[in-house]
Amino acid sequence: MTKRLATDDLHPAGLDFGREAWRELGLDMTRSGRALRLASRLLGAAFVLLVVALLVTPWQQSVTGLGRVIAYAPLERQQAIESPIAGRVVEWLVEEGEHVQEGQLLAIISDNDPELVGRLERARTSTETRLDTAKDGVNVVLQQIIALEAAQTAALSAAASRVAMALDRLTAAEQARDAAVSGKRAADLNLERQTSLAEAGLTSTRNLELAQLAAETAGADLERARATMRAADGEIKALRAERRRIEADTAADIEKARSSLQSVKGDVGKYEADLADREVEVARQHTMRITAPRPGAVLRLVAKQGGEYVAAGDPVVILVPETDARAVEIWVDGNDVPLVSPGRMVRLQFEGWPAVQFVGWPSVAVGTFAGEVAFVDATDDGKGHFRVVVIPTAGEGQDERWPDARFLRQGVQVNGWILLDNVRLGFELWRQWNGFPPAMRDAPPQSDSVPKAGAAARKAAKKSPGADE
Repeated sequence: MTKRLATDDLHPAGLDFGREAWRELGLDMTRSGRALRLASRLLGAAFVLLVVALLVTPWQQSVTGLGRVIAYAPLERQQAIESPIAGRVVEWLVEEGEHVQEGQLLAIISDNDPELVGRLERARTSTETRLDTAKDGVNVVLQQIIALEAAQTAALSAAASRVAMALDRLTAAEQARDAAVSGKRAADLNLERQTSLAEAGLTSTRNLELAQLAAETAGADLERARATMRAADGEIKALRAERRRIEADTAADIEKARSSLQSVKGDVGKYEADLADREVEVARQHTMRITAPRPGAVLRLVAKQGGEYVAAGDPVVILVPETDARAVEIWVDGNDVPLVSPGRMVRLQFEGWPAVQFVGWPSVAVGTFAGEVAFVDATDDGKGHFRVVVIPTAGEGQDERWPDARFLRQGVQVNGWILLDNVRLGFELWRQWNGFPPAMRDAPPQSDSVPKAGAAARKAAKKSPGADE
């Protein structure tokens, strides 16, 4: 039975115009196939499942970067051993790739002038002689100062004794003056009595003359006593002035000797500095033996043995120290740096270890190793890339433990995926289609492995021979 079409009812006269038209087109009896209907239903169901999957499927956002394996402690990274003196390498005692221990002899360097050491030794001996002479001069000047001080003490003591004797003479003169004054007073009284008696006729002229003579003699004695006292006082003043002169002269001699002592001490200091320089030069010439500062492997012998000249400070050997505290430095773009913070988990693919990394689902990755962000450099490398240092995690799982150091050496290339936050797959597709950055939430808490790695680096630095310098 032919299905009635809706167009049949549109004709006003009820003619079979619509049916004829469909019949002419060959569509009146066409039906959809079962396979097509099944495919359409499956396609619709798949679309619904896709929408549901986009809404519920988790997606791990990440930031990628390339880098290499390094030692966490800077002192355990590749380092150049420099030549302590200028000269030529006369003998190599190691080969490239050889493992060496701390203090092991690597090379011997010889100076270009074979007589240099002898001349330096003679110069040092000459400086030592001058230093000994200067030290003897210091002792001589010290003895001179001691002698001058002793002479000053003796001279001042003698001057003080003379002043004391003059004071005694002054005292005696004062006493003689007092006695002369008393004698003069007595003679004058006797003269007055004799004069009165002579006027009364009670005494002879002889007694009066004797009284006058005694008075004149007493006056002369008084003047002589006064002159003696003045002379004693003048002598005291002269002796005191002499004492001050002696003190000034001896003090000047002592100060002159002390000035000479300072000059000689300056010569001693100069010769000691010269001797230290000579000893340093001799020691440098004797340190022609280059030794390993720490255990490691010889990477490259830079200087050629025999004819090549090396200056002081030129690299001679490249050494890669042994270390168990390994890390990875990866470089990320500046646009992704704000998303990276210490404590973020990282998946690492080491060169030489086959691995398959599923970007959005790191849990199903194969052959990658776990790591943790230790720190991010404060500035870029000049090209807009920032260094992120990754250290091993503290876990004990198979993917947590990195390969042994004998397999995973410094310099091995690394691919890194820094894991960010979990989002829905639909959000991730929408974000990438619109060019939005990944979701950035609070940074994860930093684990204990970062402080432990830092402590290990500090411990290695303390053990390093150059750490105290």
